[in-house]
Amino acid sequence: MIKNVLQMLERSGNQFPDRIICSDDRGELTYSQAVDTAQAIGSFLCGLKKTNCAIAVLQNKSKEMFTCFMGIVYSGNFYVPIDTEMPEDRIKKIFDVVKPIAVIVDKENREKADSVSNKAIVFQYSDISKSDIDVEALQYVRRKSIDIDPVYALFTSGSTGIPKGVVCCHRSVINYADWLTDTFAFDEETVFGNQTPFYFSMSVLDIYATVRSGAQLHIIPKKLFGFPYRLLEYINSKKINTVYWVPTALCIVANMKALEKVQLPYLNKILFAGEVMPVKQLNVWRKYLPDAMYINLFGPTEITDIGLYYIVRRDFDDAEQLPIGSTCDNVDILILNVSGEEVQKGETGELCIRGSFLALGYYDNWEKTEQVFVQNPLNAHYPEIIYKSGDLVSENEKGELIYHGRKDFQIKHRGNRIELGEIENAARNIDGISMCACIYDTEKEKIVLFYKGFEDSDKSITDRKVREGMIEKVPSYMLPNIMIKVDEIPQNQNGKTDRKALEKYYRNM
Repeated sequence: MIKNVLQMLERSGNQFPDRIICSDDRGELTYSQAVDTAQAIGSFLCGLKKTNCAIAVLQNKSKEMFTCFMGIVYSGNFYVPIDTEMPEDRIKKIFDVVKPIAVIVDKENREKADSVSNKAIVFQYSDISKSDIDVEALQYVRRKSIDIDPVYALFTSGSTGIPKGVVCCHRSVINYADWLTDTFAFDEETVFGNQTPFYFSMSVLDIYATVRSGAQLHIIPKKLFGFPYRLLEYINSKKINTVYWVPTALCIVANMKALEKVQLPYLNKILFAGEVMPVKQLNVWRKYLPDAMYINLFGPTEITDIGLYYIVRRDFDDAEQLPIGSTCDNVDILILNVSGEEVQKGETGELCIRGSFLALGYYDNWEKTEQVFVQNPLNAHYPEIIYKSGDLVSENEKGELIYHGRKDFQIKHRGNRIELGEIENAARNIDGISMCACIYDTEKEKIVLFYKGFEDSDKSITDRKVREGMIEKVPSYMLPNIMIKVDEIPQNQNGKTDRKALEKYYRNM
């Protein structure tokens, strides 16, 4: 019985010790090297005498980050990947929530780690990765571990300005990896080309489908996504046959007509998620790679990564919308109205999910956890938790689910789930801003920030100053695309911001 993700790594390590497990632009790592290095890191961390505690990873994306994750799990703790380009203010907020017992850094991020670590001990990867392996300590940790122990916590945006840490356990990750491998026939011949950051839930597929199936994972240099021809040449050089990217990355390649110039003889599985995939650009890919498998995946971080999928087997017109499909094995959905009742077929309701992919909840945030991880309203007889996703969906005549957007102010933008409230909270803390509000232009995929200055400083606050202030407070993917200075932020009868009035104003500009 597999109850720990490390069992997947060790099994593949025994089968394929000399096979590449992960590479980046600085080198390659074999399965045996990955196991040995992870066990060395885990042995060192066992010296902390702590289990089921958070250990942050503040490193540039690399193959070393991969082994760092596994090493933390070997110690019986869970990893928290941190975006190195994130403003220090937000890193401190994450640390205030999760209170990591340690931070593992690379040389480039040592100074930043020292300034944000608070009470956490800072270790440099290059030092601890050379530790002696303590077999007895690792065995002791393994004997005590169970399948609902946490593997990682990924932080998403929070509506109050405080990020939320989604905690996922071994059981959920193992079930997800098993489903992926069985459904898409991933095996030792699979070669993944990784695009998504390791602090983003889509990377869970890349990492654990690789570990589960004995595949290879090549971390594609981020800079190549700005040069589509070189990107495709890189894919060919590594013989990458499977990618799981956000649609934006696929659209860049299609829009730049790179597929006309560079053939991709190895690529045969193209998966995408995180945002809506435009059919127009998908059809470009299908034109040049007609025999490839195309899969639209759908799911939030709160269910490990994915709960629904749609394999594209029929033609779609450019203006059509792709379905999000049907449920993964061992996942079930409910489509509920505001009263907690199931909607009729064809009606729109909130997507609620149950099954083994569910996360444990939010770290040290019981209030938010209890709001969305709730008792199934259709079951009054025994405890059964479902996740209320906030996504609005309906079932079409073919029995396929269609996505209609968010029911609240949480959005999906460039593959990231973002609470507009966190952007507003950051903007309010900029000198010169008295009031502000955000809306999202779904059609153009633009975050729009309305702001008002103080009466005595109204002339001094400008779009430029707002942007400079936001850069210091939020990650780049949360920066407003459009900023509009207004005389007043409209309010409704309840005294709340009238977002419908702002949307009307924006449309009429």
